[in-house]
Amino acid sequence: MSFLEKIPSDLINFLLVTVFSLLIGLEQRRHHMDEKKDSLFGMDRTFTLIGILGFILYIIAPDNLIIFIMGGVIVSVFLGIFYLKKIENKDKYGLTSIIIVLITYSLTPLIYKSPIWLSIMVVTTVLILTQLKQQFRMLSGKFDDDEFITLAKFLAISGIILPLLPNTQISETVPFSPFKFWLAVVVVSGISYFSYLLKKFVFPKNGMLITGFLGGMYSSTATTVVLARKSKEENVAVNQIAASIILATGMMFIRVFILVLIFNAPLAGHLAGPFAILTFLTFLTAGILYKVCKTGENTELQKPKNKNPLEFNTALLFAFLFVLFAVITKYVLKAYGTHGLDVLALVVGVTDIDPFLVSLFTGKYQVVLPAIANATLIAISSNNLMKMAYAIFLGDKSIKIPLIIAFSIIIVTSVVFIFV
Repeated sequence: MSFLEKIPSDLINFLLVTVFSLLIGLEQRRHHMDEKKDSLFGMDRTFTLIGILGFILYIIAPDNLIIFIMGGVIVSVFLGIFYLKKIENKDKYGLTSIIIVLITYSLTPLIYKSPIWLSIMVVTTVLILTQLKQQFRMLSGKFDDDEFITLAKFLAISGIILPLLPNTQISETVPFSPFKFWLAVVVVSGISYFSYLLKKFVFPKNGMLITGFLGGMYSSTATTVVLARKSKEENVAVNQIAASIILATGMMFIRVFILVLIFNAPLAGHLAGPFAILTFLTFLTAGILYKVCKTGENTELQKPKNKNPLEFNTALLFAFLFVLFAVITKYVLKAYGTHGLDVLALVVGVTDIDPFLVSLFTGKYQVVLPAIANATLIAISSNNLMKMAYAIFLGDKSIKIPLIIAFSIIIVTSVVFIFV
């Protein structure tokens, strides 16, 4: 028998309650360092003693919690009296410290009834949340009026609607289930929403490279158009414009591969090698453009209004295109085989490729995975060709040659993978 096994469990739990209560009390002392002592309920010793009180009242009758509950009621009465006097004398209404006292009192049954990691997680969360008051205040100032409505929309479509849908194929013409159909809407919206949150709360400064990086997660085509037009302004950093456009394409490869992993894991094995090489090559090309084409001043885009990525019209359009491409793909495969699928992928590349690719990944088509992998690469290559055209016609002449070279390298590499 080891030394730890010889120690009574009650002793270990008592030490845990004491240490956790003391840590919470010390944090409260540090948090209220600048406040007058007579305006506080207690500090480190008070919190520790409250934790010990909860331990004593619990172990007296662990199977019958009446004594523990009565102690909690008495503590709550004292807290209520303190709170009323605090309002009367200090005109302060905060309940945080009182709630932390009650959490401290409740540590003992938590330690006895649950795994130790859960108790540690609760204490850690209390310590962190108390210290982040100022940060939360700053964060809340960044929220728009409808920010929580946007979050509620995402929770509704992912946590309420999705689980209720059946996972059986709709029909022979539409080769996927309602669950897979709505999952596609959730995943694509989720990636866009994640990009939106990063841009708004983590990278609020709208720098060129950040625009390329995060814009590629949402839509590399739209990002290319915005940045190409920006290049015609005076004294802009051409290296940042060109690098950011290519960077957006690199993020497009990552976004598409995430969709492959989610909807068709076996297909991911066929695309992992080509996508890894293309992503590395794209980022390397972006880095070279940033270093070599050094002209103009470092610039930031004018801060645009952050577009809600969960607009109903956007989701509805994606859903419509998703079903449309699924039906067209089914027909093309039946009538023309894999060669027809390749032609369809080439044509679709000039539009928004996400609905087509997701329908390709989720549909139950009678076609081998290498053919789907080829169609994916063809659609992406066609889309990159279209982005290069946008950059040439909409951008300043100073970025045309660098982008033609960069996109040509990416497209040619993709074509090599298609034939190999």
